[in-house]
Amino acid sequence: MFHKAIIFSLGMLTLAGCNAQKKAKAPESGAGTTTNTKATKPSKEEIIYFNLGENKFLTKYEMNVTFKGISEDSRCPEGVNCIWAGVAVAQVEVMGTYSRPMVLELATTENAGRNYHQSEVYNGYTISLQEVTPFPKSEGGVKALEGKYRIGIKLTKEGSETSGSTRK
Repeated sequence: MFHKAIIFSLGMLTLAGCNAQKKAKAPESGAGTTTNTKATKPSKEEIIYFNLGENKFLTKYEMNVTFKGISEDSRCPEGVNCIWAGVAVAQVEVMGTYSRPMVLELATTENAGRNYHQSEVYNGYTISLQEVTPFPKSEGGVKALEGKYRIGIKLTKEGSETSGSTRK
């Protein structure tokens, strides 16, 4: 019985030592690409990317952000001449640490007449849609892109951005 207790104690010490080494060797990474990762200390100009359905807790901003989907994609396909460039509208769910979730509709262009806004203000931060990829192709259209969308957003402290694209 005494031998089992010694072996058990040595095993526990070994596991505790391994856990301490993992914490020392692997500091938290920045904005990762896997679901439910923590993004810490992104710079002001850094674009944070999300794949369709991806969720990230952004520690610096104290908010959880989820890319829910694309509700509209009327962008002109590559290789086609169009009268209007079109727009893609991304649904982004944001939830602050002490607030309820809210779905923002962020567009690739600013057009108040059609209720398209590239930026929205939430919890004191301006959340701006920077890019939507991939671009539609003439042969497959938007249907071929379902499930493949990726967006890039930028968060800035409200009032620190000088462009007129912020909607309050």
